[in-house]
Amino acid sequence: MAWRILGLLGFMFLMSDVGMVELKPDTLQAFDTYVRNAEARLDRQAGSPQFLWADSIKDGKNKLQHGRVLAEPWVGEGDIGISGGLIHDWVGAVYIPGATLDAVIRMVQDYDRAKLSYKPEVMDSKLLSRSGDDFKVYMRLLKKKVLTVVLNSEHDVHYTRIDEARCFSRSRTTRVAEVQNPGGRDERELPPGQDHGFLWRLNSYWRFEQRDGGVYVECEAISLSRSVPTGLGWMINPIIRTLPRDSLSNTLRCTREAFKK
Repeated sequence: MAWRILGLLGFMFLMSDVGMVELKPDTLQAFDTYVRNAEARLDRQAGSPQFLWADSIKDGKNKLQHGRVLAEPWVGEGDIGISGGLIHDWVGAVYIPGATLDAVIRMVQDYDRAKLSYKPEVMDSKLLSRSGDDFKVYMRLLKKKVLTVVLNSEHDVHYTRIDEARCFSRSRTTRVAEVQNPGGRDERELPPGQDHGFLWRLNSYWRFEQRDGGVYVECEAISLSRSVPTGLGWMINPIIRTLPRDSLSNTLRCTREAFKK
């Protein structure tokens, strides 16, 4: 019991050292501008012969067919510094042998089961509403690396079917709230945008193509977090700079494994 109390005190000390920050309008505007440009690029890609990112990677399809999970920064090292924040842009892919496009889409649209397919990162999930190809989804997310952060998030998701073999989707967060004392009697949400700033926005852009006896699944994840405070890089960098890559890899791996069950 003593070590748990010490661990909790240590965690609270670390979190107090990190400090609360506010999502500024110019930070959000810079993120929105980046997203608009990225979505214009993705629109062009969706209508081009080179639909998959993996087709542009040397030996990409062969690596995927041998079970690799690919995850790379879209630009530079995956981080883009803006006023008051960092944009993280990572893209990755997996291959699901023996799958069909319709079966994969049915699986990923089963948002009530996401808490089972994507645990422990997705602690809870619920489909809030559906209208045709438009979904509103709730997810409780766990981000854990040096620090542990729990977030309540809501997402708007839209699917577009291109043809019998290809489909893409866009998921945009409409609300992200950091949870204090999750699971405790005094659990509460911090006001969105007035928290520790580990995750303010998370947009996910998925591509699915049935080919070569299976389905290629790709995701580009664009997220927004706070900047790294001076002197606290040793504590903040693992969760801000490396977690987007690890989270994307895990999400793609879980997608493949969930289909096999």
